Amino acid sequence: MGVTDGTTGLGLTPTPDTGERLIEVHDHLRDELDRVRDLVRQVRDGAIDAGGARSAINEMTMRQNDWALGAYCAYYCRFVTGHHTLEDEAVFPHLRAMEAGLEPVIDRLTDEHKIIHQVLNDVDQALVDHLRNPADFTGLQQAVDVLTDALLSHLAYEESQLVEPLARHGFYDGQL
Repeated sequence: MGVTDGTTGLGLTPTPDTGERLIEVHDHLRDELDRVRDLVRQVRDGAIDAGGARSAINEMTMRQNDWALGAYCAYYCRFVTGHHTLEDEAVFPHLRAMEAGLEPVIDRLTDEHKIIHQVLNDVDQALVDHLRNPADFTGLQQAVDVLTDALLSHLAYEESQLVEPLARHGFYDGQL
């Protein structure tokens, strides 16, 4: 996930309002987190179509719903991990080089990325455990609740600390 192709690596064209692009990506992560939470609720409540996408899938079994939930959660975990990897490998080193005062902020964000990575692994394990015992949603719900709290707190902190520096320096050298 390099940023040498003239984009942010997230499919966004660089513009002077780069700080706002971070919020757009985070809003996407928030929306997707809402979908994960909704899928867990739908499956837990016995909804036939966990994704709610088409009425044609209304005859799915619970096991198929659990598979759809697992596939969607896996997609979400990969997206969050990719976003954090891009920040850790490209954006944060660039911001460190441009503004030394951001060092403690970037250190905290990097540490939070490690924590969120573990929380994502915990969600994955909770999904595996749930498939072994489909009647019990306790562990899965707890894991998703921890993910929600950790990720929303992280995104809010990152935005409060990095929107302005990103507007000044961009996501990578030469962007602005």
